[in-house]
Amino acid sequence: MTKYWKVDPDTVGSRGEELSDAAALLRDGDTVAFPTETVYGLGADATNTSAVERIFSAKGRPSDNPLIVHIADAGQLSALIEPDSVTPDHRRLMEAFWPGPLTIVLPVKTGGISPLVTAGLKTVGIRIPDHPVALELLRKAALPIAAPSANSSGRPSPTLASHVEEDLDGRIGGIVDGGGTGVGVESTVIQLVDGELYILRPGGVTAEQLQSALPAIRIHEPEREDVQVSETPRAPGMKYTHYAPKGYMHIVYGDNAEAVAAWIQRDIQAAKERGESTGILTFEERVFLFEADLVIACGSLAEPEKIAQELYAALRRFDQQGIEYIAAEGCPETGIGQAIMNRLRKAAGHRLVRV
Repeated sequence: MTKYWKVDPDTVGSRGEELSDAAALLRDGDTVAFPTETVYGLGADATNTSAVERIFSAKGRPSDNPLIVHIADAGQLSALIEPDSVTPDHRRLMEAFWPGPLTIVLPVKTGGISPLVTAGLKTVGIRIPDHPVALELLRKAALPIAAPSANSSGRPSPTLASHVEEDLDGRIGGIVDGGGTGVGVESTVIQLVDGELYILRPGGVTAEQLQSALPAIRIHEPEREDVQVSETPRAPGMKYTHYAPKGYMHIVYGDNAEAVAAWIQRDIQAAKERGESTGILTFEERVFLFEADLVIACGSLAEPEKIAQELYAALRRFDQQGIEYIAAEGCPETGIGQAIMNRLRKAAGHRLVRV
């Protein structure tokens, strides 16, 4: 039976022991879902192979998909990574974005964590989350915690504890309910190689922010979003379909907004005539243009951060309403828009229509 704790992020830590039971569960080798500033994570002791196995089992996650390790402070790095592997550029990024939604891939220390966490790679992705509940839990557990998103593999990531319950209740040890998350999409994953920075997965820290922190360094943005089946991905979210609603979904985009809207409405009308329940994912400025069984305005184009915050909950709403056919409008791929479109492409199985 899954245990449940409700914790107020504004007062966490002030009463001392409210997360002690959840931390004890982690130390005992069980799994606990908890909020971060990005999405809810499903945590287990990164040094305990049996505990990490419980993550993969609960999620139905492929074992060649590496996990991100969460720590409470940078002082824990020495036990996890090879000596002298943190460069001045790494330190600048840590100072700028930790705690925060940035995962840094570093050489893993032999024997430092379970090999299941790295999926056999010689590197590990590490971050410090910027959420009071997550940080307090990490401090109390006094362990490095491996934590992918707390959802069934392939489903939209959870931004509320109720989303975790929907997917994993009865399959994990506990759920810490700390309310809604902030950023709404996962962390940015980066790796520094030969003095250049590679974005392996776009996320809560934008390429522009990274360039501002390291103005002299060359930044490589992702050229592809999937790897071949025979390869092990270097970071989570690079290989398998993720974030997907149960219904068929595709993305429609183009330079002419009116033409995009007209194409979507014709497409949805055809689906209705086939007898399918229909849904449209759009934005506040454009919701009046559409008719379907369910039209969701996912934030505003003027505030892409709100789109990111609301995206996964919107995708789950289509499932809750039993929507079978979904057309999603694309958004500009600047700033956090790159992460939004990355997630939408994966949710749609890379089915895109350019109008």
